[in-house]
Amino acid sequence: MNNIDEMENMDVSEIKVEKELNIVFMGTPSFATPILQTLLDNYNVRAVVTQPDKPVGRSGEVVPSAVKKLALEHNLLVLQPKNMKAEYKEVLALEPDIIITCAYGQILPQELLAYPRYGCINVHASLLPKLRGGAPIHRAIMNGYNKTGITIMYMNEGLDSGDIIAQEEVIIEDNDTASTLHNKLKVIGGPLLLKVLPNIFNDTVNRIKQNDDEATFASNIKPEDEKINFERSKREIYNQIRGLNGWPGAYCFIGGKRLKIWSAYVTDNVFPEKLYGEVTELYKDGFGIKVGNGEIVVTEVQLEGKARMKAINFLNGIDKNSFVGKVLG
Repeated sequence: MNNIDEMENMDVSEIKVEKELNIVFMGTPSFATPILQTLLDNYNVRAVVTQPDKPVGRSGEVVPSAVKKLALEHNLLVLQPKNMKAEYKEVLALEPDIIITCAYGQILPQELLAYPRYGCINVHASLLPKLRGGAPIHRAIMNGYNKTGITIMYMNEGLDSGDIIAQEEVIIEDNDTASTLHNKLKVIGGPLLLKVLPNIFNDTVNRIKQNDDEATFASNIKPEDEKINFERSKREIYNQIRGLNGWPGAYCFIGGKRLKIWSAYVTDNVFPEKLYGEVTELYKDGFGIKVGNGEIVVTEVQLEGKARMKAINFLNGIDKNSFVGKVLG
């Protein structure tokens, strides 16, 4: 699916015309900032649309999104509609020639999708039609995928179901977490977009329709996704832990307090006599837990109200003898 090789020798006048186009960019988290920066370096960005500022952390301090911060550094107009379906006319007033989105966080109404002469383009963090939805990076790992990537696509009224323009694949290593995969994908979206934009403007894109029968979905992470069920297999739990490493974290309970498990690994040990969730043994780098078909060894944790720490440091603050045999829930 490579339709970009012929774009290497563009006429300079074409580039000039493209720079004069009105581009509206929509995005919110840090994942979207390289896309915006790529556009700023090469085209005319008329304005940025991002989610409203939100309170963050225990202090509840209201902070702008990463995309807004970058936009303000470049003195761009920033719009922050609470409800795009009701406030889309603000964007139409900008007369965009093209709208480019990446992890924006709101559904665009048909009136907006139909307006730009070059369409609305989305940069999505999966190999569509796999993992449509709002949490494709987390779900790729949690679901045990061995590869994912970036898809650039035309937007329609469906959920990430528009025609594909280009894709780039990334292998998911067994030690990848949501954080490391996020960083791998973050850096390839901008260059891929830069390659396909000339074909979009020249109307020479080889549009590829998605096969809906092959679609999978990546719904946003819910509270129930974070709680560890130790009856599940060691691979499922391992994928859950690393798929939530970065945010929001997988957890269990110990002594009535929430214990986030940030990292772990699987072993070949089997403890048929132990209960699910029971601490099996202490290791030089952490502690084992009995799970559905074996054992995981926890190496990094965060007890409720405490800082994130290595599991061996966590063990230094407790009675190790009584810890073995304790059942986590």
